[in-house]
Amino acid sequence: MNDLKNWYLSKTVWGGVVAILASCANLLGLDITHEEQSGLVDGLTALAAAAGGLVAIWGRISARARLR
Repeated sequence: MNDLKNWYLSKTVWGGVVAILASCANLLGLDITHEEQSGLVDGLTALAAAAGGLVAIWGRISARARLR
């Protein structure tokens, strides 16, 4: 595994975030199933990828130097 990617595109990271949030929600009396957690991970990963694309485009638009 020599490929590199940004942390926010990692399903492992988002899975951990969702697991923590699900545990906190459980403490508040909400029950989130494993299927719902899986759907949240997929949705958050897609959202993070889209946000990364938007930031890249905005960075190029707002840059002060031209590309060669």
